[in-house]
Amino acid sequence: MLNPPLNQRMLPLMIAISTAYGAFPATVLAQEVQQTEKTSEKAQEKTAEKPAARTPDKARALKKDGQPADGVQKVTISGGRTDVEERRQSTAAKMIFGREELDRNGDSTIGEVLKRLPGVTTGGRAGRGGDIRMRGMGNGYTQILINGERAPRGFSMDSLSPDQVERIEIVRGAVAEFSTQAIAGTINIVLREEYKQKNTEIKAALASEQGRLAPNVSVSVPGEIGNLSYALNITVSRNKQHDEVQTDSDEKNTAGVDTLVQRQRDVTHRETKSINMSPRFNYRFDNGDTLMFQPFLMMSRSESGVDSVVDQIYRAPDYFGPAGFATATSSVSAENRFIRGFGNWQHRFADGAKLTVRFGGGLARMDSNSQRFQFDRAGNLLDLITDVNNTHDKSLNNSGKWLQPFGESHTIAAGWELEGSQRSQVRTSLDNGKPQYADSGDNLDAGTRRLALYVQDEFDITPQLGAYAGLRWEGIKTHSTSSGRVVDNTSKVWSPVLHGVWRIPETKDQVRLSFASTYRAPALNDLIAIPSISNQNSATRPDRTGNPALKPELSRGVDLAYEHYLSRAGVMSVNVFIRSIDDLIRRRTVLTDTATGPRWVSSPVNIGHAVTKGIEADAKFPLQEYFPDGPAIDVRANYSRYWSSVDDIQGPNNRLDSQPAQTANFGLDYRVSGIPLTLGGNINWTPAYYTQSSNTQLLYSGVKRQMDVFALWKFSPTMQLRLSANNLSPRDAISSNTVTTGGIYREDDTVARTYTTFSLRFEMKI
Repeated sequence: MLNPPLNQRMLPLMIAISTAYGAFPATVLAQEVQQTEKTSEKAQEKTAEKPAARTPDKARALKKDGQPADGVQKVTISGGRTDVEERRQSTAAKMIFGREELDRNGDSTIGEVLKRLPGVTTGGRAGRGGDIRMRGMGNGYTQILINGERAPRGFSMDSLSPDQVERIEIVRGAVAEFSTQAIAGTINIVLREEYKQKNTEIKAALASEQGRLAPNVSVSVPGEIGNLSYALNITVSRNKQHDEVQTDSDEKNTAGVDTLVQRQRDVTHRETKSINMSPRFNYRFDNGDTLMFQPFLMMSRSESGVDSVVDQIYRAPDYFGPAGFATATSSVSAENRFIRGFGNWQHRFADGAKLTVRFGGGLARMDSNSQRFQFDRAGNLLDLITDVNNTHDKSLNNSGKWLQPFGESHTIAAGWELEGSQRSQVRTSLDNGKPQYADSGDNLDAGTRRLALYVQDEFDITPQLGAYAGLRWEGIKTHSTSSGRVVDNTSKVWSPVLHGVWRIPETKDQVRLSFASTYRAPALNDLIAIPSISNQNSATRPDRTGNPALKPELSRGVDLAYEHYLSRAGVMSVNVFIRSIDDLIRRRTVLTDTATGPRWVSSPVNIGHAVTKGIEADAKFPLQEYFPDGPAIDVRANYSRYWSSVDDIQGPNNRLDSQPAQTANFGLDYRVSGIPLTLGGNINWTPAYYTQSSNTQLLYSGVKRQMDVFALWKFSPTMQLRLSANNLSPRDAISSNTVTTGGIYREDDTVARTYTTFSLRFEMKI
């Protein structure tokens, strides 16, 4: 049989290279086979330079019967593997999303990318982002890592541009190498640290929301001096936003008679300017050691104003609560400065062992100043509320990992992590010149110390059966002082982790089974008892305070997955999971006597046991997998169904906070034949759901649906133009908060507008 033409033989390699470079979707390269020889030269560089994933991952070169060929040394090259192949080779359940996914829709923030990935949802309304959640679980159940390290306090996902990221790893279970504060799972965002860039990249974007322009410019300049390679990255952006929120409140007494009926309209204008810099430096010593250092600098300043109008339709003469205002004007100025450094030194030994030492530290300063003027119906000033907050954070961390292979079947690793962080805060909150609470103006000093030790072993039991076993011990101590009060909280957790994968003979399919013991530590703000005052104090808008006696939530969980791999770099999978959680943390709202009279106060407490379970399905494949003569369409889809219950809260909607019953994504990319045009879109959908937060509080979240579309015109391999529209068919975000306690019934129904954002993005490599 004659060998196929060179272009056809090189096509798989070209596809893998395009995925690694991320300049355009991998399958586009199939239409440009005439550039084979030029692309193959880049492949040699990428094969040697792209870093392997940190999660346990081992490439295996086997014959069809699972045994190595006699007399032939097997060499597996992992650098050019596609995202799907990286996922298949990982022993722990892990999904990889590289430059293809990061560049697909021209998103301006990582949060916009994450909301389309399997099992990931975002809080807040469409187009405004929010906290990142896996399996619908908010409130810190999802662990967010930057280069394998916990994201520091004050870090916002909106401050990170996709241009600064090499890949995103989603680990559904847990591994000993990472912190096991990951009941829902882990999202590891890997910055472009060891990626060796060849060209200067310039990316300029202009977004528009209701005619408000938001420019964004990103420049990356690479260089090389002897054994030192570097890239200087900078992103500058400005964003203007407008929000409208309407809240209808209805409060009744024990007889069911209205005591307060009102409507409040809030209009917000916000402008944010930011600059991000993330240069990276890589040095290779003559003995083969490598040293990487990457600082990350972010500075942002925002100015916002809020105009509020309250239409008090009815207020009973004996109504309990604040006197209320007719109009209010607020202004807030905030400035954040954040710098953090990541370092990584690697040394390889002659026997195949490797020592990796990581180090880093960070400084952050967050200053804000707000004023709020509240007026009665005659225009007379009722209250002047001021709040000045100055917060300083600093942190240091060190970690190490020793990796030792034993034969061809075992890879053992052991390591440590040390982390210390310190927060100093001065907050002065005044109402008409008087302190809002007793500690107003006092200094708060809080520190966290974390130590972790782990050991793990990845091994092949048979050619078809692989396993991973790990054990991690982690201790966290929190110490805070304020107004002469000292608060200490200590938690120590052992976390065993087991993963198994069965590679079904004669196929590329496999079955995964995982067990992990994970936990969720109380957040620092939940431990510190200084209150946050609500100037509209009510059962649905209470003051908030902490609880120094909180214990961590402990979880045990099992995952079972089936993965079907297609011939054209596609995958379909189904995953089922269950988590049993002890010492669940929930907030309770009670009417409390204070120095200024009775006030509603919300504080966190450990309430007992909860269970959550679910099924997740995802698929990613080219349509030509099933219709070879069909159009060049790539399909991406995922669907998740969740159930949860909390033992100490009455049903029927006693589910985990913020966890929807289901969520789904569906996306298509179509490469138009004959012209360099790609069209694509994605629909993200979460149906309405109720949450019985406590026996006295019921929350409602309305339908969340977001449609994004884009068109990409590729002028050349080094120049392209992208037009995108996010939240193309906007709909109002509807929610409600109902509290029934002490003979009082109050319901707040909120409607928030959402908007379409259009963006034009030009990308060029020099």
